[in-house]
Amino acid sequence: MSSGRRRTLTTLSSLAALTLTSAWLTGCTPDKPQFKSIDLTGADYAQDFSLPDHNGQLRTVKDFAGKVVVVFFGFTQCPDVCPTSMAELAEVKRLLGLDGDKLQAIFITVDPERDTPELLKAYMGNFDPGFLALRPTPEQLPQVAKDFKIYYKKVGGKTKGSYTMDHSAGSYIYDPKGRVRLYNRYGSGAEVLASDIRLLIKTS
Repeated sequence: MSSGRRRTLTTLSSLAALTLTSAWLTGCTPDKPQFKSIDLTGADYAQDFSLPDHNGQLRTVKDFAGKVVVVFFGFTQCPDVCPTSMAELAEVKRLLGLDGDKLQAIFITVDPERDTPELLKAYMGNFDPGFLALRPTPEQLPQVAKDFKIYYKKVGGKTKGSYTMDHSAGSYIYDPKGRVRLYNRYGSGAEVLASDIRLLIKTS
């Protein structure tokens, strides 16, 4: 056998061994979850909150260890986006079946001037009695918005003193260990959100 052919066979053998090793390693490495929402794993923002809920109890993400937490920013007088999003979360809880109690929906108001604790409690009751609303003070709100990279702006209405709020419409999702993992765009649908939450419950 010529030296050239020997070198060729040696090279092919090395490549075959490398391919088998690579395949073995790939087979032993857990697959990365394929989320439908935007994967924020490792993000350095939207880490936590420390705000009173509509019952006056101070809340942080750590309070909900073992649950997937979905955080949405809105206001009670929102005509469409907010009630649609909260109703969607109620539908997600239903779709999760026996895992429904592992979902915690959090609504953070961007209109603390009008959204009193009593009003927020009643608003949550329209969707699910287990959902919680958090109320930053007007002074706290700018920092909370900065921490979560969300947009909000007061927009004057047709009459003096009346106004509405423009605001970001997506939701942040935390895994059962309290780590921010996903950003779900508004309008993605309950099925998409439920699918991602099932993955978080399964893989966290």
